[in-house]
Amino acid sequence: MKRFLLLIAAIFTLINQAFSQAELSPWGNINGIRKQGHLLKFETALQYIKSDGVQILTTARERQRPVYSRNGSEQTVRTNLDSLYFEETVSSNTGTKARVNIKMTAHADTNFVGAFFIVKLPQLTNNSTNLGLIGNNKVIDANALSITPVKSLPGINAKGFELKNAQLSLKAESTERDSIFIRKDENTGEVLVYFTLKVAQIKKGEEIQKTFDIEASGEIDKKPAEIKINTQQQGRSFDGLGGNFRLQNPTTDPQVIDYSLNNLRLAWGRVEMPWRYWHPVKDNNPLDAAQQNQLPSQVTNAMRMAQRLNKLGIPVIVSAWSAPDWAIEGTYNEGFVNGIWGNPLRKDVMTDIYRSLTRYLTYLKDNYGVEARYFSFNESDLGINVRMTATEHAEFIKGFGAYLESKGLKTKLLLGDNSDANSWPFLNAAMSDAAVRPYIGAVSFHSWRGWETETLKKWADAATQLNIPLLVSEGSIDASAWQYPMIFQEPSYAIDEINLYIRLLNICQPASILQWQLTADYSPLAGGGIFGDNSSLRPTQRFWNLKQLSSTPKNVFALPATSNNDNIMCAALGNNSNEVFALHIVNNGAERVVTVTGLPSKVLKFKVTITNAENNAKELGPKKSSNGQIQFKVPARSFVTLSNE
Repeated sequence: MKRFLLLIAAIFTLINQAFSQAELSPWGNINGIRKQGHLLKFETALQYIKSDGVQILTTARERQRPVYSRNGSEQTVRTNLDSLYFEETVSSNTGTKARVNIKMTAHADTNFVGAFFIVKLPQLTNNSTNLGLIGNNKVIDANALSITPVKSLPGINAKGFELKNAQLSLKAESTERDSIFIRKDENTGEVLVYFTLKVAQIKKGEEIQKTFDIEASGEIDKKPAEIKINTQQQGRSFDGLGGNFRLQNPTTDPQVIDYSLNNLRLAWGRVEMPWRYWHPVKDNNPLDAAQQNQLPSQVTNAMRMAQRLNKLGIPVIVSAWSAPDWAIEGTYNEGFVNGIWGNPLRKDVMTDIYRSLTRYLTYLKDNYGVEARYFSFNESDLGINVRMTATEHAEFIKGFGAYLESKGLKTKLLLGDNSDANSWPFLNAAMSDAAVRPYIGAVSFHSWRGWETETLKKWADAATQLNIPLLVSEGSIDASAWQYPMIFQEPSYAIDEINLYIRLLNICQPASILQWQLTADYSPLAGGGIFGDNSSLRPTQRFWNLKQLSSTPKNVFALPATSNNDNIMCAALGNNSNEVFALHIVNNGAERVVTVTGLPSKVLKFKVTITNAENNAKELGPKKSSNGQIQFKVPARSFVTLSNE
């Protein structure tokens, strides 16, 4: 009996762990603690304030080059702020709190205001936000705090704080008493609690270790949600999921490509034009090397990749990441040099550039049977690695588009193909020039940043104004994730990625979202030697999300869909002519009941498919609708699709 009770206790401990865990970003910031899928929000960070009190370095996305790993319930981030190197380990094995261990090592003698572990308090709607100090009798009224320069902060001797509010109870405590500082940020208005790691100075080689316990509690939001769709208002067509196939890893790419092409329905593909290898010397004709079978393997492999997609009936986008030395201004720049990326194209050899690019596309068509649907320079707004201004982008589309047309090619150009959605003004010069429009095939951006609704609408509006498709030609959520690839196996990354895709479908109505990538780079598969993992090749939760999304029926159009719950993201697709419909739902929080209204009255049965940490695109069986309405329970942190058979 005793052994049985111990077993039951162990099972409940595991259940508690599964439903209570700190959510750690790979750069070292805790976003909150999830309980039963619901996120109790707050944020932590590491911060280094230099001696002038003005220069402040803080851990954040794309600010450092961290390394992330997980071992059971422990997550570890190794990163640095200038000469201060950190190893941060976060464990949630108690099921009720997160323990944060920080080891800081100085790589240089440093005088500074200090290094700190910061807890950023959430913006709470309740007016009463009092902080009780642990190990000190003071109570701080957070709302009454004034904005104080960090260099002038008065220290308070305490072990931590406890915030009690109608929405959230949050307790953060050091295992030892020390000075803490509390201030209101002058830019965001956030209340910040600074736990001291070290102040004034630190010597090279000196090591500081501190431990903190963070506990959060509050009401778990399980409120029902209602989704309303309008099947009568068809928007732009959704062709289906696409993929990027830029070849970079000869050993591990093939297995991921094979698995993806064998298991996903892909509507679009994007490949590289290795232009630097195709035409390295200006006065040489690359067709001569081609006729003598002397093309570099980078070129032939890229063309074969395009051919393979084409044979599967997948339209191909060809994008150039870089240019040969003769075609660019200055010295070839693949990184961030003197505050800029990439190189502009030389205007004095623009006709030669058109000729060189056209010869590649013509050779691809004549010898591999692939006429590229669209061409672009990758992220030319930023310079990865060809850099253009908005005006230069418009002029290139106009000039190269006319040149392609004169040579009998149907290939059009992508407007944009931008590094993220934030750089939408890059489109304006081309959109305002009527002479450019005939050569634009589609509007395109990458989804790494710029997720605000108003920003995304700019891209949808551009496609509507030009009456052409919109493509998200690189889809994912973290452009730096290649530095800490273990994050790809985290359920939090998987659900955040598919949540963005469903938002994009709802707001932007793209023809396709092209996953970056369906190769070993940013791989949705694990094992097989990818990122040093030599276990068996296997799909991750991210792959099952893609498979579920790729199963969207063909020939469907975006339909208006709204949710009355911020935790529920949705996108509806359908075709009234053949009465085919699909509704994609992402639940970002706790389990809840969802009611869908506005379904076509003639469709009475829907198939339900779910992907989450426990289910891999699993079909749960049919659900019946009545009077255009259906109700069902959506599990916590899950991706659910309804589609009629």
